[in-house]
Order: sequence, then structure tokens, then C-alpha cells
Amino acid sequence: MDAGAFGARLSPEDAYRFARGEELTSSTGQQVKLSRPLDFLVVADHSDNMGFFPRLFAGEPSLLADPTGKRWYDMIQAGGQEGVKAAVEIIVAFSTNKFPPALASLPGSPAYRSAWEETIQAAEKYNNPGRFTAFIGYEWTSNTMGNNLHRVVIFRDGADKAGRVEPYTALKPLGSDNPRDLWKWLQNYEDKTGGQILAIAHNGNLSNGIMFPLVESFTNKPIDLEYAQTRARWEPLYEATQIKGDGETHPFLSPNDEFADYETWDKGNLDLSVPKEKDMLQYEYARTALQLGLQIEQKLGVNPYKFGMIGSTDSHTGLATAEEENFFGKHSGAEPNPERWAHPMAKIGDRQYEGWSMVSSGYAAVWATENTRQAIFDAMKRKETYATTGSRMLVRFFGGWDFTPADAQNRLPGALGYFKGVPMGGDLRPAPAGKSPTFLVAALKDPLSGNLDRIQIIKGWLDNKGQRHEKVYNVAWGDSDQRQPDSDGKIPPVGNTVDVAKATWTNTIGDSELITVWTDPDFDAKQPAFYYARVIEIPTPRWTAYEAKRYGVTMPPEVPMVTQERAYTSPIWYKP
Repeated sequence: MDAGAFGARLSPEDAYRFARGEELTSSTGQQVKLSRPLDFLVVADHSDNMGFFPRLFAGEPSLLADPTGKRWYDMIQAGGQEGVKAAVEIIVAFSTNKFPPALASLPGSPAYRSAWEETIQAAEKYNNPGRFTAFIGYEWTSNTMGNNLHRVVIFRDGADKAGRVEPYTALKPLGSDNPRDLWKWLQNYEDKTGGQILAIAHNGNLSNGIMFPLVESFTNKPIDLEYAQTRARWEPLYEATQIKGDGETHPFLSPNDEFADYETWDKGNLDLSVPKEKDMLQYEYARTALQLGLQIEQKLGVNPYKFGMIGSTDSHTGLATAEEENFFGKHSGAEPNPERWAHPMAKIGDRQYEGWSMVSSGYAAVWATENTRQAIFDAMKRKETYATTGSRMLVRFFGGWDFTPADAQNRLPGALGYFKGVPMGGDLRPAPAGKSPTFLVAALKDPLSGNLDRIQIIKGWLDNKGQRHEKVYNVAWGDSDQRQPDSDGKIPPVGNTVDVAKATWTNTIGDSELITVWTDPDFDAKQPAFYYARVIEIPTPRWTAYEAKRYGVTMPPEVPMVTQERAYTSPIWYKP
């Protein structure tokens, strides 16, 4: 609904062709190709008004008869920033429930069904088991009053089952903006078809405090056992990083974490209609949500926020680009050009998201037994996943009670990890008397990206009074012969070899591989906890640095030119 107004002219088929490694011509006429193909992709168009934009773009008389439809049509035909303005109007009209009924494309209509069938057919055409997986999916677009509660819905199944339903929409009476109703729809799908399905919450940083609630925004009542059980059943993963900001943690929530302020978007909700307040933040970010889940579990017996981590692009171009040097932006109005860094990515009234603030992120990494819908879906269900901000580093993370330092010398950490412990996304069995948990963590650099700065393990836990705590442990780091931790466990910065003017760097610092066994020195067997690994690369050029060099432009000091790519694993949980 919005991508077309922003200028996207590629099809779902094009998106899969691009992900497989083919060279395409973008919507703005530029040749584009990934440096390396992807292994899997889902094209997840918005659930609401599917099929609306092709009708508007074609000038369907019934749409042009509506004054708003005619104005949007004229703006889109004008192209450029007028098209971007039209897209913003469309988004705001939808989120405020002011979308003209005469323009709506509703489930059951020929336009809606046709769009959904095109999505399904594209995935079926390009799904090639063992080589490339094309998932069928869509994005449930709950965005009431601009507060983002979007979920990406992924089918394990093919057209024979997914084609028996149409996406669940967000607007009443055919749909609902309440996640509880989406979960009912997911259950009905499995009951009706015998298939399997899941949902992935994303962009909680734009929800203004309602993504991970203690009190439901729809009822103003504390979440109950049914909410906790049902959310845990249907939402095994959370999208912790993407183009619209990083969602691992926030510096206000993690003041002792020197890497917390990474690509932070905290101006307000999705359409900037309500400014961000600090008390909203704890209900938006992954790390604090994981802690909230422990508290809810103590009260209700079930943890609704026991999720694994992934990243995704959320690009609206048909092009899944997360590489800094090959970043095609959030939408087709923000594809590469000399001015895009200075143009707002989106402007709503006198508020805006700056073009340079777009984040070239992220990817979903999955440890699956084979490259098929079934195997990848099953790995997502068991949370054996990790997020990256665009780098393709390999990360292993296992927890148990019997790992020893010698295990870090083994060249097959996976074999040892599965034999002695549980992988990312798993649960530690009860603590043997007198033992502390041990973790085997390994990372191998992306051959086309920077060396590794460090591996950290983030621990969250509840004390004996049920209060939340977190701590970041540096467990392995590059140049270890030159960098030693201080009394607080802090490691000196790895350094910076980035030449911003040339948009390049040298891998003369950091290490290409890090692996260690770490034992929790502060373990209390009576306290529930989770652990996840964060792997951080050495500094490399941000996409804005490549853009400045490519077009010979000078950007002001507030524009960041350097980044440190990172990965976040799914947690491993300990329950007394």
C-alpha cells in the first residue's frame, strides 16, 4: 500500500530474483545486485489494502472519482518527493482510521485476492528446496494512532494450504488491531488447514511503549495467563534490528553498556504523532523485554517474552540490501542519489525522519538442518537464530554445565556444543549442586567485512526480591595480547582504521575468529536468568561514508560516518 506510493515498481518475483543473486534494474533505473546471494527470503506485504496501489496507479475510474484518490493519483504521477508525500498521507490516513472507504481494497474483493495470489505464486515459483527458500508470508499491519505493533506472518506451508486463506487485516470489522485477535486467526489457520504458521513482532522502538506490555493498551488491564501462553505460542522470534533503528537496547535502559547507543531511533511512534517519553522505552527494547518476561513468569508461571532474535531489512523497494556499500534505502524515494542523505526519509507535518538516519540493517541468520521451508521454519520455532546488522559473520552459542576451557580449542564447536549443552534459543536444565553455567561461544568474521572486536555475553536476571538486573561481560576480544580488562572488566577500544574520505578500512586490528568458554562468575541458582551473545566488529565505513565518496558530497558533523556491525544471538534461559 505504501511502497508503491513511495515509488516501488518491482514485483514480488523481482524481490525473489534479486535475493537469489540476479542483477536487477531498480525502480529508479539503477543496476543493483547483491555481493552474495541470500539463502532465504519472505516477501511480506502489508495485510491491509493489498491490491490498492496497482488500481490507483492505473487510474481506475472508481478510485479517481474520490477526491482523495484523485489527489493521491496526481501526486504519485508527479513522482519524486510528491510521491513520498502521498505515501506519508496514505500511512497517516490508515493509522488514524481515516482511509477513505471508497478506496479500500478489502479481503474477499477481486483486487485483494489477486494481490495475495500473486504473492503466493511468486514464492512458489522461486522456492527451490536445498538451494533457495522462498517463504509465503505477509505483514499484519496494526498501527492504530501511529503506534507500531506490526507482525510478519510466516507460513511453513505452500500454496495448497496458504492459498486457502487471505491475510488477517488490522481494521475492524473484517480484522482487528489487537494481537490477541491475530493469534486467534493463526490458530484458526492451523485448525482449518493442518498447516503451521508463526508471527514475528518487529520495530518495537516505534510502538511508544506498547510492544511488550505489562498492561494491555487495548483493555488497560494487566496481561493475564491466556495472553502470556498465547503470545509465547505464536511469537517465538523478535526482529531486533532493521532499517528503522536498532532494537536491542537503549542507552537510557542500559546506562552501563558502552555499546548501547547504536543506531537509536527514539523520536516517537511510527508517524511521529506522539513524541517519545522515557517511561515508554522499557516496553520497546529486546533486552528489557526479556527481563520483563522473567518477572511475568514469576507471577503467572509463563514467560510471554521468551523470544529469539532475528534482523530483517523492512525495505520497501523489493531489494533486500543490508550492506553498507550497497544500500538502496527504506523506500524507492530514498534509493541512492547525491541528495538522499539530506532529504527526509519521511516528513509528517513539521516532524521528520532524516534521510541519513536510515540504518543499513539487518539480516536473519538461522541454524537449520537444510535449506528448506520446513527446516528453516522449525529452526525459527526453536529459536536457533541470531540477528545481524548486515554482516554475515558466523556465530555459535551453547550453554551447559560441563564446558571446559579446552573445548574452545576444538575446530568443531557445533559438535561439542550439541553434545554437552543446548544451543541458542534453548533452556538450561536445573543447576547441579555447586555448579555455575558454562557457555561455549564462537564467531567467525564475514570475509567481506571487518575483523571482530569482541564477543560479549549479556546476562539479565531477577534478584531474590524479583527486581530486574542486567550486566554485560566481555568474554573474548581481538588483539588480546595488547588489550587487557580493567578492574571493572572493561576492555580498551579496539581502535579505528577507517579512512572516511576514501570509505575504506584495514583489517590490521581485531581478530578474524574468536572462541571461548565462559563461566558465569555471579551465578545464583535461585535466580532466573537469560544469557545471549553480542558479537561486535571493528569500525568500518557506514553507508553515509560510501555515499559521500561516491557523489563527492560533504555532510555535516551530525551525520555518522563510521559503524560497528554486530550480531545478537537468541538467549539461553535458566529457570530455578
